[in-house]
Amino acid sequence: MLAGVLQMIIDIAAALFGGVMLLRFWMQAVRVRPPMQIGNFIFTLTNWLVLPLRRAIPGAGEHDWASLTGSILIAIVAAVIKTVLLIPVFVVKIVVILTLLTLFNWVTYGIMGLLILEVIFSWVNPHAPLAPLVGALNRPFLAPLRKVIPPIGGLDLSVLVAFIILNIAGRFIPELIFRI
Repeated sequence: MLAGVLQMIIDIAAALFGGVMLLRFWMQAVRVRPPMQIGNFIFTLTNWLVLPLRRAIPGAGEHDWASLTGSILIAIVAAVIKTVLLIPVFVVKIVVILTLLTLFNWVTYGIMGLLILEVIFSWVNPHAPLAPLVGALNRPFLAPLRKVIPPIGGLDLSVLVAFIILNIAGRFIPELIFRI
């Protein structure tokens, strides 16, 4: 029972730090500047790992590869701890599988969260201060779908199609990872 509680705490902490690292990487990749409070939160929470990684990895600061590397390192550490908790023997194959699944889940649920925020903003307050940030973060995912699926009766169904694609990927990608 204690191992289950410890595993839950590790999952939550790793998901928080890893997810924020991935968000930092994605904001840099999309070239979006967050509002000051959001930016301060993200940078304060991630600088402890990103800044040393930028010094250690040549060219890591150019496209913020240090944030992506940091999220991968957090996923690896979480996978190692979970492996040791579940199986008293360290098995590299299990750590690799757990790391890949963890990263896939963080990315999938992160995109879903951003899509949900976009839907809420579009229904409740499209002029909210965070709406442009969320829209810009979602644009690379939704733009190709919006080219294929035009709005029907004024409703943008591209978000619904994106959810369907993410759910299909969420069922098949973990299976492929286990088969590897």
